[in-house]
Amino acid sequence: MSGPTGRAGRGRRPVGQLGLDLLNGFIAALQTAFGAFVPAYLSGQGWTQAQIGFVLTAETIASMLSQVPGGAYVDITRHRRLVLGLSVAGAALSALLIAALPYHLPVLLALLLHAVAGSIMSPAIAAVTVAMVGRRELGERLGRNVRYASIGSGAAAALMGLAASVLSERAVFVLAVLLAVPALWALWSLHPRRQRRRHGGAVAPTDATEPQGSVKALLADRRMQVFCACVTLFHFSSAALLAVAAAEVTRRAGLRAGLLIASFVIVPQVLVALASPLAGRMAERIGRRPILVLGFASLPLRAALFAMIDDPFLLVPVQLLEGVASAVYGVMLPLVAADLTRENGRYTLSLGVFGLAGALGAALSTAVAGVIATAWGVKAAFWTLAAAGMVAVLLVLIAMPETRVRPPPKPG
Repeated sequence: MSGPTGRAGRGRRPVGQLGLDLLNGFIAALQTAFGAFVPAYLSGQGWTQAQIGFVLTAETIASMLSQVPGGAYVDITRHRRLVLGLSVAGAALSALLIAALPYHLPVLLALLLHAVAGSIMSPAIAAVTVAMVGRRELGERLGRNVRYASIGSGAAAALMGLAASVLSERAVFVLAVLLAVPALWALWSLHPRRQRRRHGGAVAPTDATEPQGSVKALLADRRMQVFCACVTLFHFSSAALLAVAAAEVTRRAGLRAGLLIASFVIVPQVLVALASPLAGRMAERIGRRPILVLGFASLPLRAALFAMIDDPFLLVPVQLLEGVASAVYGVMLPLVAADLTRENGRYTLSLGVFGLAGALGAALSTAVAGVIATAWGVKAAFWTLAAAGMVAVLLVLIAMPETRVRPPPKPG
């Protein structure tokens, strides 16, 4: 699945960098509305916890079911930018439905639409990125993708929180609809004809398709199976940690709990924005496994510190470890997927498979940690998540091979 580098000449940076930066930032900002703001808004509309739980569970199931088909469709289509644009429009339509019709059936349909759009959006961004910059610079470019997605998400969370406080919870979803406009503009700017006019050279066509190998061969690849297990354990160890901690922090910190929880979210985002391009560069220089070990090792350490530290304010710097894990995972997942599908060509299908593995791990994490916290306390839940993270580290060390292929030396 080798592609052109998108350079117009030696010494020039790949074209479309700014467009990709803005695209990742605005899409992440749009997606921010579908996190904690949804249950808060629906609760204010008089929904019961059971009703909220039902629609959120339905969205989770739809997301899991659409991960693999979404990735497979992006693999075979010749119109990836169009598909990405339609998925962004679908997410905006979901936000509009939630804002305008906060009733059971429209909200359910909106969240199902958002789940399907999100399952297409992530692999489509990855496919466009590979086509734009090629493999030689993919690691650093994926790092920039994660950096600007983190910046967009953090800025949108602050802006949406302010809008919810000053105006209403509905304003969050109106703002999400508006954010789709600059996201679509950034995508429009990446069209090859516009890039050629802007940069005066040949540009990689972002809608190019590639040879497709056997799906059975891809799924039978031992490296694929091992990394799927790593992804599942990663999410099992990390997904429930903050959710379990939030209830305990609320009990201990009282009125200051909201500030603490906001800090738990913001602190790692800052580190993700700073460290992601470095993670991509280092993965290209020294290989994937050392970076994977570093990111995965932060999981059990973070969970163990949550179990041992009683002062909730001391947990804020511990959240820097989440930034390490998120930076590494956000860069390495699409990068390892590109390595594993170099010959097969099923790049976005592999992303869909990894997305399904992560969703399964996250679902098991919240369920198991919740049961353990209720039966034996939050410390037992934290230690269970730490043990799962340690198994993930050992799996990377023992079973995950190095996937980087050294590029041939440049002539001269």
